Amino acid sequence: MEFRVLGPVEVRRDGHRVAFSGAKLHTVLAALLLARGEVVSDERLCRLLWGWAPPATVSAQLYTYISRLRKILGADVTIDRRPPGYAMSIGNATVDLNEFEKLALGGREALIKEDFEKAGELLRDALARWNGQPFANATEYLADAEAPRLTEARAVTLEHRIAADLALGRHEQLTGELTGLVAEFPLRERIRCQLMTALCRSGRQADAIHLYHHGRAVLADELGVNPGEELQATYRALLDGTLDRWPGSAPAVRAGARPRASGPSDGTPAMLPPDTVDFTGREPELELVCRALAPDGQGAGRPRRVLVTGMAGLGKTALAVHAAHRCQRHFPDGQLYADLRAADGTPRHPARVLRRLLRALGPMDDVPAADDQDQLVRLYRERTRGRQLLIVLDNASGAAQLGPLLPNTPEPAVLVTGRTALPTVAGAHTVALAPLEPRASLELLAAAAGPSRVAAAPRAASAIVEHCAGLPLALRIVGTRIAARPHCTPDRLARRLADPVTRLRELHSGDMDVHTSLLPSWRALEPEVRAVFPELAALGPDPFPAAEAATALDLPEAEAERLLEALADAALLEVSGADEWGQPCYLFHPLVRLFALSLEEGRAAVPAERTGRPERNRRLTHRP
Repeated sequence: MEFRVLGPVEVRRDGHRVAFSGAKLHTVLAALLLARGEVVSDERLCRLLWGWAPPATVSAQLYTYISRLRKILGADVTIDRRPPGYAMSIGNATVDLNEFEKLALGGREALIKEDFEKAGELLRDALARWNGQPFANATEYLADAEAPRLTEARAVTLEHRIAADLALGRHEQLTGELTGLVAEFPLRERIRCQLMTALCRSGRQADAIHLYHHGRAVLADELGVNPGEELQATYRALLDGTLDRWPGSAPAVRAGARPRASGPSDGTPAMLPPDTVDFTGREPELELVCRALAPDGQGAGRPRRVLVTGMAGLGKTALAVHAAHRCQRHFPDGQLYADLRAADGTPRHPARVLRRLLRALGPMDDVPAADDQDQLVRLYRERTRGRQLLIVLDNASGAAQLGPLLPNTPEPAVLVTGRTALPTVAGAHTVALAPLEPRASLELLAAAAGPSRVAAAPRAASAIVEHCAGLPLALRIVGTRIAARPHCTPDRLARRLADPVTRLRELHSGDMDVHTSLLPSWRALEPEVRAVFPELAALGPDPFPAAEAATALDLPEAEAERLLEALADAALLEVSGADEWGQPCYLFHPLVRLFALSLEEGRAAVPAERTGRPERNRRLTHRP
């Protein structure tokens, strides 16, 4: 199945267009696609459908549109009710916007590496995904909210493609196209620069000079501003006679590879841990992080802040480090890294972290000997100001720890990992990690154990994947153990993992241990929350509402819900669906539940795996 939004919103199955009509139905589909699997709230859907004048029957109409979409799309696509809205999973289907962004990113990377042939090919393929004005058959509210962003992305990709063609000496073929583009986008200075370059290379210096002065007048009349640095630099090169000797339109070719800012240190900090060679299973999340860290990922002048959240063992650090290595080209002034958690799992004091970062940024002569946090913060922000740095802050525990480590200017980008959302990272692009799907889990297991070992025992591999419940740390531990024992088949380890009472003890290899990784989250709990943790785990592996927890704990429902929310904030409990009254239900990850039951307070409560509570299960619903 194929989805299209770069033009009229369409669904295609086996190459044929799926027939359905109505601007509002197309709007709901487009909004869910743009969310890329995340929840779209009822309020946002309402605004995109009716603007600021919704009808009284909003809930009923939303229900109708979702039901119609489910019927049209069939079983290949799932649309789930996840309060406060809906989320859609498209499975193996493709979206033209995702393909456009992937090709455009590859083209920009090739352009920076000066592989102009490859860049031109990728960028042309990206632009070929467009089929008109985005969201042409949706509501005006959706088009007003989302189309400008996509139109700008297309224009930037077009500029990059022209830069590649200019670098390959195709200026004469480009002159006509660029003339039309300058007429269409008179305020886009880069396109004007590119036409000036093409005209100069074609022996038309007078026309290029006229084009500059025309652009200067347009900018003054329309915006009341003078030409920007890029347009002025192109004009100076034209007058100096050096424009036709550049490898293409230099400002466009070098976009995203800015000169390194001067700093107090002659060396460039390179503090990133080694990259994960066999990184796998997080391609969508990796793309989201890389896009947000790119120079244009958050918009001009806005700080680039990315927060990766999730329970212990989900691979937050591996994703952050891999993304940081992949994005190194955007940060010519270097990369900083700090683990904000000590070896014993306790949070590091910000002053100690600041001293380590300052040591990488320059001489320590003016760094105060005492841990004067205010003075350290001031010096840290002075040394990061105006520099194209990537700062990776791993395992953040809270606002008090993280606040002093954030720069106060937009040039440095910050990538933070933590268990839950941190209010200190204002305006951050949050990427919440979930357990891996079975297919991605099998790929990770094969990468760690060796493809041949896994392929030789498919049934055991499937059992191992099931027992690890999508937790990357557990999968990597098992894969490492299999790889270290070439004469031991995976079947034996699969049998040992089958017993829930001993499963956590088996998920240990060297310094990797699932039980140990979960301990800091448990230790950080308030004593009253820590005390009820094993009791709640004894409720079983199925989702349960606050009312059931209240009964088990002999507490008022409001108090039980407060404790449940505290566990959810610590990423030791998940919010999963709602009951028939719309109240949230909570769910333990299978390995977190075993961890809770393994604690001393819950040793006596370790039961056999319960298969569920049918009466309550009938009340649970994940759809409207």
